Amino acid sequence: MHCPVCRSKETKVIDSRIAEAGMSIRRRRECIKCHYRFSTLEETELLDLIVVKQKGSREAYDRNKLERGLIHSLTKRPYTQEALRSMINEIERDIQKKAAKTWSEQNTKYKEITSDQIGEIVMKHLKKFDKVAYIRFASIYRAFEDVETFQHELKTLTKRRQKNSGNL
Repeated sequence: MHCPVCRSKETKVIDSRIAEAGMSIRRRRECIKCHYRFSTLEETELLDLIVVKQKGSREAYDRNKLERGLIHSLTKRPYTQEALRSMINEIERDIQKKAAKTWSEQNTKYKEITSDQIGEIVMKHLKKFDKVAYIRFASIYRAFEDVETFQHELKTLTKRRQKNSGNL
């Protein structure tokens, strides 16, 4: 880890704390040379995961692509970067679980997951995180063809919300 001030390679860890439900570690560091203190964040990375697209092509999983899609859905919606990062970690945990289960069942060389499975996992988390972002994501992911399909999804959300309000 390079010091952000003097670019020295010699830094030491002063403190480590588990963050975001155990999915990342925040480390406080100090540069040996200039004594500048700074923080770093280590997150779990999904390695060796292949995404199978709808038309059969395959590509390596890309966290940035997931994050861009979520940010696009959350445009002009209130959220914190920490809440977004936490949701991404939860989504990736579910992706890893699904891919591991499929891998053990099929005994393939690489862990694979379909883009459809990822889309469903993302929608499950977005529905809890922000209903408007969920509708935006669903309208693109499910390729709503007309207003009726859009209205049907809104009615489903409304019914579920009313049902949950009645259970309180």
